[in-house]
Amino acid sequence: MVHVGKRLKSAREGVDRERFYPIEEAIKVVKERAKAKFDETVEISMNLGVDPKHADQMVRGVCNLPNGSGRSQRVAVFAKGAKAEEAKAAGADVVGAEDLVEQVSKGVINFDRCIATPDMMGLVGRLGKVLGPRGLMPNPRVGTVTMDVKSAVAGAKGGAVEFRVEKAGIVQAGVGKASFTEKALVENIKAFVDAVVKAKPAGSKGTFVKKISVSSTQGVGVKVEAASISQSASI
Repeated sequence: MVHVGKRLKSAREGVDRERFYPIEEAIKVVKERAKAKFDETVEISMNLGVDPKHADQMVRGVCNLPNGSGRSQRVAVFAKGAKAEEAKAAGADVVGAEDLVEQVSKGVINFDRCIATPDMMGLVGRLGKVLGPRGLMPNPRVGTVTMDVKSAVAGAKGGAVEFRVEKAGIVQAGVGKASFTEKALVENIKAFVDAVVKAKPAGSKGTFVKKISVSSTQGVGVKVEAASISQSASI
């Protein structure tokens, strides 16, 4: 029998595990039960009707949360010359070219997001086995391979959240902190769901969004009415 701690038992009190809550009510429930000693992350989990083992059913993209993620991101940029200086001026934490490639190849990764200019991808491509498993490989589809380094760094620092469907067809992401207002969290969640829906692959048939739930780091999961978030995300 699985042991359930006092904190989780308390968080579950008054929550109907079978009910689908309107998003505003769901966020209220999550915030009320975020009682940890730190500012818990509010997370969203979306069960999608895709099989990511098929290339034409892969779901991947980026969402710029309107109210930020509440998380401080360390950003690395692979660039040379004027673009390297542009990255530094934009607030990138780590900037380099061959030297940064060598550092990362040795397993030294002190950043959370990675951006590269197109001309650097010949070198950065060698780091696929290192950056790929960590979800850090720059990709033009999510705006991390670009000549607009300034905007890319600003987005990464300001609340851009990358998403990629997992093997079981699940997309998960942090969409803010428990200290955020209910309105701010709802706006972030709606923006994230819309971004995922817009990334619907051509190979997806039938219902795309099967189920949505929200929770805090140490809180209970609350099922959400998809229609209360987006008319195009009906379950």
